Amino acid sequence: MDTGSERMVAATEGAIGWMIFNHPARHNAVSMAMWQGVVRIIEAFEADPAVRAIIVTGAGERAFVSGADISEFDEKRASPAAIAEYDAVGEHASQLLETVAKPTIAMIRGYCIGGGVDLALRCDIRIASDDARFGVPAAKLGLGYSFSDVNRLVGIVGPAFAKEIFYSGRQFTAAEALHMGLVNRVVPAGELKGSARALADTVVGNAPLSITATKRCVGEALKDADQRDLAACQAAVDACYASADYVEGRTAFMEKRRPVFRAR
Repeated sequence: MDTGSERMVAATEGAIGWMIFNHPARHNAVSMAMWQGVVRIIEAFEADPAVRAIIVTGAGERAFVSGADISEFDEKRASPAAIAEYDAVGEHASQLLETVAKPTIAMIRGYCIGGGVDLALRCDIRIASDDARFGVPAAKLGLGYSFSDVNRLVGIVGPAFAKEIFYSGRQFTAAEALHMGLVNRVVPAGELKGSARALADTVVGNAPLSITATKRCVGEALKDADQRDLAACQAAVDACYASADYVEGRTAFMEKRRPVFRAR
């Protein structure tokens, strides 16, 4: 797949799509071109019926994503208009990752810092190696985080841990991240890829329409009550019961065999 940048890699492995931030020399810090690559990759995976789950990770063993590539700030953020454009591209890419209908898994090794934490939070599930390190150093840099970005972290770890993360600006170990609920699971570094792939294989073996319906319902649950599209949730649930996959699931259960789901 042409991602528009050699620093973003897309690959497929069976029903799993891999999106890889590929700038290990800078701990996979994200540039404007990389954000644009994220858009291309997510749109392509969304449109490809063969892809049923997406794993997001960073190249190398030292970092998942370490935030924005500040080396291009003088060029790409030299004026208020340029800053607005830069931020819009990054937010659009992040929103696509967050709202893609297919399940997403962040596979985190090494540094997951600043914007890297936000990217991980946009994924449905986070699995980390035991040598991963997490932090949001905004207070050390004089930066402010928007309400939506702060609220996203509060929704995952709760207000007390969110305050500790932001107030201290320090780095947290994988064990601390697990305790806070920032990640779903921590595994030895040598087992990370296999564990992430095994989890994705489990997901893609289940009914895609059921997963899509659950993701839609969870997404709506995170909104304020007056902004929830409950009709869309019900439509997604109804689509499950009207599907051939529902018939296949019941038949396979009765026949004591593994179902073969086709997303229809």
